[in-house]
Amino acid sequence: MKIVHRFGFYLGGFSIGLVFLMFFLSGKKTSCAYGPDARVLKNIQTKSIQYSESVQEQLNSNKIDTLTLNSIFKGADINFGKSDTKSVPCRTYYVENKKYDLIVENCERYARFKTLIIH
Repeated sequence: MKIVHRFGFYLGGFSIGLVFLMFFLSGKKTSCAYGPDARVLKNIQTKSIQYSESVQEQLNSNKIDTLTLNSIFKGADINFGKSDTKSVPCRTYYVENKKYDLIVENCERYARFKTLIIH
């Protein structure tokens, strides 16, 4: 079999596979969280959120609602250099966004927003 035929069969099978994936995964909330940033952010978002007193005061004084605060995770990165990933029982992560920096204590059952820094 010539290389051109092999290449044609490969592309045909590959395109059929893509069509099946698009059909089965359309409309579902599938995500690809393979990077360390994405895994930690997804883990924090799935837990119940608690706010420290200082964060709650900043939210009230700056008229920031909790939906805005939760939306910072969409474009956020985790600075692992400033984070304490080995603390027990709760790991502490430094979440950076364009407008906000947030220090999050990620425990087994909940996540606590400890400090909010507004730029």
